[in-house]
Amino acid sequence: MTTKLTTVLCLLAVTCNAAAVTLDAQVAAPIHRFIDGFNAGDTKSAEAAHAKTDLVIVDAVPPYQWQGANAFTTWLADLRKHDEAAGVTDGRMTLGAPIRQEVAGDRAYVVLNVTYSIKSRGVPVQAAAQMTFALRKEADGWRIGSWTYAVPPETKK
Repeated sequence: MTTKLTTVLCLLAVTCNAAAVTLDAQVAAPIHRFIDGFNAGDTKSAEAAHAKTDLVIVDAVPPYQWQGANAFTTWLADLRKHDEAAGVTDGRMTLGAPIRQEVAGDRAYVVLNVTYSIKSRGVPVQAAAQMTFALRKEADGWRIGSWTYAVPPETKK
């Protein structure tokens, strides 16, 4: 009985701590700019949220990793190529609850729940996922230095 009670209390503590994460508005601003720009088709705004050099992107489409000064535009081109070949349209990312935020001086680490909604050959699909961001504070504000998108297999709506 004690083991079960301890397990339940630990799970409650983790759940309560996860729910209590509040993102720093300045750290979260480039994340929102990226996602809002992506959703609106405003690639210039989305790209501007990222660091201009040393950017690293890891996503669930081939070739899975992009890095360097052209990482964003190359990732976007590969995403479009993938989506066209797979019959994917109407991509929209919705940010969910923050899971974790760490800020240490001019660096930050943020993990968020996200939902990626698409149409796959006309059929609505939603994928619950997580995105992890590493950010750095530059002279003109916070920028995304890297991000990853981690998703389990898609499920149909």
